Amino acid sequence: MTKRNLALMAVASTSVFYGITYSVAKEIMPAYLTPFSLVWIRIACACVLFWITSWVMKSPKLEKKDFPYIIMLSFFGMVLNVMAFYKGLSLTTPINGAVIMVISPIMVLIFSLFLLKEKLHWKRALGIFIGLLGAYFLTTAGKQNSTNAANIPLGNMLVFVNAASYSLYLILAKKMVDKYHPLVFVKWLYTFGVIFMTPMVFHEVIEIQWDKIPLNIYWAIAYVVVFATYFNFLFNLYGLKHLKPTTVSAFIYVQPVVASLFALLLGTDELSWMKISCTLLIFLGVYLVTLRPNETKSKVTV
Repeated sequence: MTKRNLALMAVASTSVFYGITYSVAKEIMPAYLTPFSLVWIRIACACVLFWITSWVMKSPKLEKKDFPYIIMLSFFGMVLNVMAFYKGLSLTTPINGAVIMVISPIMVLIFSLFLLKEKLHWKRALGIFIGLLGAYFLTTAGKQNSTNAANIPLGNMLVFVNAASYSLYLILAKKMVDKYHPLVFVKWLYTFGVIFMTPMVFHEVIEIQWDKIPLNIYWAIAYVVVFATYFNFLFNLYGLKHLKPTTVSAFIYVQPVVASLFALLLGTDELSWMKISCTLLIFLGVYLVTLRPNETKSKVTV
């Protein structure tokens, strides 16, 4: 099996891991953990796992000149991204959150236009408009109350901020991923993430009533740490090393399918015509964004 095929399988796995996370995390917060305390536990525990793995595999060191760039990536890929996601997910529904994340390939293209100087084809421009329109309707709708979803519009908007931050991270991280082994990169990414977050959220962590948390929630937390964070990030970095950022972001289409099926199976969310319509708009926009211009089709690789 080629490295490219392995990379495709790795990135596809991350979408499944994360698709399940939407419902699993909703079981944890806000009933047992606050969004930010769950974020800190997730990042801190995964950071320890990455350092242990790095020590066992004897990965090389990070050059001092790259530390400022890693710190910037940690802010977009760890702090803003993750905190906005979990806070937003605590306020909205699993299906809404997963659908909004599909906007990431569109945001990747928008950032690529400015940072990588990619050309904007008219079909892609139309796709950006349609996709953002679908995201807008989904984030501003949802006035109805939903179980375990206190403020759907605000939650949707925060998940959108997460998608934008993640997309910018994908563009900026490519340079470091090409230069270093994934473990070298990720252990420092998470280390600075813990340093950033601890002063802001640790007061919520020490207030956790661990004795009142049932066993199934401990298992849910373990899933978020091990699969949705540790394996998810390693697999995603491996994919980013061998694929283009736009290709990696395209696999996010799998998340709404997995998230919706899992949420419906657990009975934690429900479909509506508004969600279906907005989802179709977003998918149409993403489809147009990922189309290759005819004149460059033979030259572009993924």
